[in-house]
Amino acid sequence: MEKQLRKFTELIGFRYFIIIILILTGCLQYGLMYGNVKGVTYDFKPLQLAPETVRSTKTIEDTYKTQQEREKAATAVGPVYQFSEDVAKQRAAIVTSLFDYVLEVKKDVANSKEPIAIADQVGQLRKKFESLDEDQMPLIFTDSQLEGLLVQSDEDLNRTSIQLSKTVEEYLQKSIRPENVFVAQNDFETKIRGQRGYPDKIFNTVVLIGRTSIIENETVNEEQTKIRKEQAKESVEPTRILQGQIIVQEGQIIDKEAFRQLELLGMISNQASLKPIAGLIILTLLQMVFMYILFERWEANERKKRNALLVTVIVYSLSILLMKFISLVSGGFDVTIAFLFPTALATMLVRLLADDKAAVLVTVMTAASAGVIFQEGYSSVMQMEITLYIIFGGFASLFFLRSVEKRSHILQAVAVISLVNMAFIAFYLLMTQSSYGLPELVFYFVAAMLSALLSGALTMGLLPFFESAFSLLSSLRLIELSNPNHPLLKKLLMEAPGTYHHSVMVANLAEAACEEIGADGLLARVGCYYHDIGKTKRPAFFIENQMSGINPHDSLPPETSAEIIIAHTTDGADMLRRYKMPQEIIDIALQHHGTSLLKFFLFKAKEQGKSFDEATFRYPGPKPQTKEAAVISVADSVEAAVRSMKEPNSEKIHKLVRAIIDDRVQDNQFDECDISIKELKCIERVLCETLNGIFHSRIEYPKADK
Repeated sequence: MEKQLRKFTELIGFRYFIIIILILTGCLQYGLMYGNVKGVTYDFKPLQLAPETVRSTKTIEDTYKTQQEREKAATAVGPVYQFSEDVAKQRAAIVTSLFDYVLEVKKDVANSKEPIAIADQVGQLRKKFESLDEDQMPLIFTDSQLEGLLVQSDEDLNRTSIQLSKTVEEYLQKSIRPENVFVAQNDFETKIRGQRGYPDKIFNTVVLIGRTSIIENETVNEEQTKIRKEQAKESVEPTRILQGQIIVQEGQIIDKEAFRQLELLGMISNQASLKPIAGLIILTLLQMVFMYILFERWEANERKKRNALLVTVIVYSLSILLMKFISLVSGGFDVTIAFLFPTALATMLVRLLADDKAAVLVTVMTAASAGVIFQEGYSSVMQMEITLYIIFGGFASLFFLRSVEKRSHILQAVAVISLVNMAFIAFYLLMTQSSYGLPELVFYFVAAMLSALLSGALTMGLLPFFESAFSLLSSLRLIELSNPNHPLLKKLLMEAPGTYHHSVMVANLAEAACEEIGADGLLARVGCYYHDIGKTKRPAFFIENQMSGINPHDSLPPETSAEIIIAHTTDGADMLRRYKMPQEIIDIALQHHGTSLLKFFLFKAKEQGKSFDEATFRYPGPKPQTKEAAVISVADSVEAAVRSMKEPNSEKIHKLVRAIIDDRVQDNQFDECDISIKELKCIERVLCETLNGIFHSRIEYPKADK
C-alpha cells in the first residue's frame, strides 16, 4: 500500500493528492450529515385531512402573526395630544383688537372736520376687520352689527372688550380638543349669557365674537403619536411556532392557517428550505480548507505528511460514522445517549499518529460535526452541549497525554478525561435547571466514564492497525521495538555482541543530543539499536566483534574490505525491510554514514600503489535527511573513535568530537537536513559531557598482598 500511495502521489503531485483526499472526505462527511439537516417534509395539500399528527421540527418566528399583533397594538394606541397655553392669550388678543378697531374708527370720525356718514364708517371698520386672518377670526359681520358697534360709547366698548377678552382667556385655560369645539362654543355662549355688563344693542354681536373665539387648544402631536405606536409595536414579543408544537392533529382538516404554518416551517415538500443544506456545505468547506492549509504548510517530508493526512481523515471519518450510528439509535431513549460518544478517541489517535496541530484541528472539527449530527430539531444552530463536551474531553487528552512511553500512560489520560467529562456533565445538568431522577443522574455520569474508557480502549485497539497499514511510528511502537527480546536485537546480541554494545552506547549519546536540540530522542535511541544490524551478516569483519585479535581485513585487498564495510548499511536496510520495520528506522540504517569516505582503506590502497576512484570508498548514502539521522551519524563515529583512544580525557574527547563534526560539515554531509550550526554546537557540548561521564578517570586501587 505504501508503494502504491507513493507512486500515486508522485504521479499527480502532493498538493493535488491533498485536494483529492479532502474532496473525498468532504463528500463522505456531507453524505453522512445530510439526513441530519434536510428536515422532515410532507406532501400535503390545503383542505385535505391530515393522515398523521404533525409537530413543528424547529422553533421559528411566525412573522405574519407577529406583524398582525404589532399592528393591533399600534392601533390600540390613541393619539398623543399637546396642549397650547398660547391659544388663550392669542384669542383674547384678537377680541381686544376687534374692539380697538371700532374705537379707532370712532376716533377718526370724531377728529374729522367734516361729518362722515354712518355707511362710510361701516366701510372703514369692515376694511380694518378684513386685515385679520380668516383663520384667526372667520367672521363676516352684517352692516347693522357694525353700526351697532359704532354707535356705542367708548366707555361701553372698553368695558365690553376687557370683560369679553378676559372671559375668553379664562375659558381657554381648559383643554378643548377639535372634536369638542362645538360643545365648548355652546358652553361658552351660555356662560356669556349668564354674565352682566354687556350693552343690550350689541349683545348678540358679543355672543357671536365670543363663540368664534373658542377654538381647540389641544391638538394631536403627530411625531409623538408615531413614536408611541412604534414603541407599542416593539413591546410586542415575536410570535413563535415552538419545536414540538402541534400544527395539525391526525384527521383534522389542514386549513389555510395550518398550511401557512407548514409552509413557513419548510415542511411542505415543494417548500423545503435549502438554507440548512447550504449551511452544511459551508461547514464542510471550512473544515476541509483548514485541513488543507495545515498539511500543505506542514514542514515535513512528503511521506510523513501523506501518512498523517490519511490517518487524520480516516480517524475523522470513523468518528462521524460512529456519531451517525449513535444518532440513529438515540430516538428510542429519554436520555441524551450522545454523551456515550468517546470524546478523546480522534484526538488521541491523531496525536499519537500525526502531531499536536492535527489533533487540535480534528478535535474542533469532530466537535462541530457532532453538534450538527446530534442536533434535536432546529432549535439552534447545533447541539452546543455535545460540541463543548467533545472539545473539553479532546483537549483534556492533549494536555495530559504529552508522552506515551507505556500503554499505562493512555490509561492515566483516560482517568483524567473521565474526570473532565463528569465535570462537564455536572455543569450541563446544573445549567439545564431541570429535575433529574436518580436513574438519569447515574446514566449521565456512567456515560461520562464510559466515554473516556472507550476513548482509551479504541485508541489502543486501533493504533496497531494504523501503524501496520501506513508503516507509522508512534511512541508506543518505538517502545515495543526497543524491547531486547525483539528477534533482530537478539540476533545482534548473539551474533555481534560488540556491535550490540556499540549500538547501546551510541543510543545513549544520540538520545541526549536529540533531546537537547528538540529532535525525537526516542526515535534516535531506537534507531541506534538497529542502525548497524547489517553487520550481523559478516560480524567478524568489524573490529568491535574481533575478540581473538585476528583481523580478516589484513588479508584482503582494501577495495574488498571497503565493499564489505560499506555493504552493512544496505544489508541492514534489506534486513529491516524483511522484518517490516518502520521506514524511519530503515532510513537511519541507510543514512547514518551518509556518503562519507572510508579514509583508512583509501589510504591503504594508495600505500599499495593502487589507483581507485574515490567513490569506491564512499558509502552510497543518502546523506542524513533528518536531524535524528544527522545526530546518529556523529554519535556513531564519536563513540567508535573514543573507544579506540588510549587513556581518553576531557581535552582529548573534546578535540575528537569537534574534529569529527567539522569533518562532516566540510564533507557536506549535513546539506540535506535542516540542522543548524547552533544545533551542531549543542550536539558537540552534549556529546562531550556524556562521554566525559562514561570515560571519567577512576581511582587506582592498591594491589592486594599475596
